[in-house]
This record gives sequence, structure tokens and C-alpha cells, in this order.
Amino acid sequence: MDPLTAPSQVAPGTLKLSPSFAPCPFEEGEESFRNGIFEFNITQMTAFIEANPDRFPREYIAVAGVPNYGGDESLDQKTIATADLSRPVLLAEIAPGRFNLIDGNHRIARGRRDGVATLPAYRIHSPHHVAFLTSIMAYQKYVEYWNGKIQDMQPRRQRMSRRNMTA
Repeated sequence: MDPLTAPSQVAPGTLKLSPSFAPCPFEEGEESFRNGIFEFNITQMTAFIEANPDRFPREYIAVAGVPNYGGDESLDQKTIATADLSRPVLLAEIAPGRFNLIDGNHRIARGRRDGVATLPAYRIHSPHHVAFLTSIMAYQKYVEYWNGKIQDMQPRRQRMSRRNMTA
């Protein structure tokens, strides 16, 4: 299985804007991940995952299945050499059923370099990671983006249902 695709469980739902959403505070020294306007507080997300192991089961992903978009050469080589391969990488559901590596690029690079087949990972489904967005604008845009992806899936599901009825 592609480590960046989730096994089919249940159809993802739309997100609703919460008037009480508060951006995740970002303190000096904390790690973040930015994907366009979406910035996540990795330090606090990791702490939440570790405090709730029943909600976030550890799994193992194939290192070879993680795309090497920027090339490992662009990463700090000393950090790669000392990366702790026992520490799980984080995969966040950025679109329904699709996950992006949001923490662990150096660990993945070391795994590639050392010929390691699998690494531990946590897969964070939406909406769990939404609480770790660092701005209201990012939250609002993420809800809009996610719901657009859900809407894009609707015609495909309807076609599949029609095919199944005629088969």
C-alpha cells in the first residue's frame, strides 16, 4: 500500500467552521510545518498524539513509498546523519484519503541512505490536525479547501453507485 494513501475506512465528512476556533499558539523553539498558507504547530501536535496513543496508533510505512520531492541533498546533512529513526514521522490527511509527510523529512532521508525498509509513523486524519493550525485565516481556508475536495468526490461516488445498481 502507498504510505501516503489511507486504507478505505469511512467516507470523510465536510468540516464546519467553528466560531470558537482558536489558533494553536506558537512559542519560540517549537517546530512548525508550512504548506502554503497552512502552518501547523508540530511540537504541540506531537505532544497531543503522544498523550492520546489510543487515538493515534503507531504504524510502519515503507520508506521507498514516500516521495522525495526536493531531494535529500537540500536537507541538512548533519541532521540527517543524527536523525532518530525510532521517532515516528507524522503523516497528515491534507485531502480526503491523501496524506503528506509533515514531520520527519530528515528521518526519511536517513532511512533511504541507510537502506531502512520501514519507519514508524502516526497518521493524523482530518479534522484532528486542524486544531494545530496557527492562524484563523489558515483555518478558514483549510475548511474551504477540504470541503471543496469532498465536493469534488461527490460526482465520482454517484457514478460508482449508479454502476453498482446496473451491474
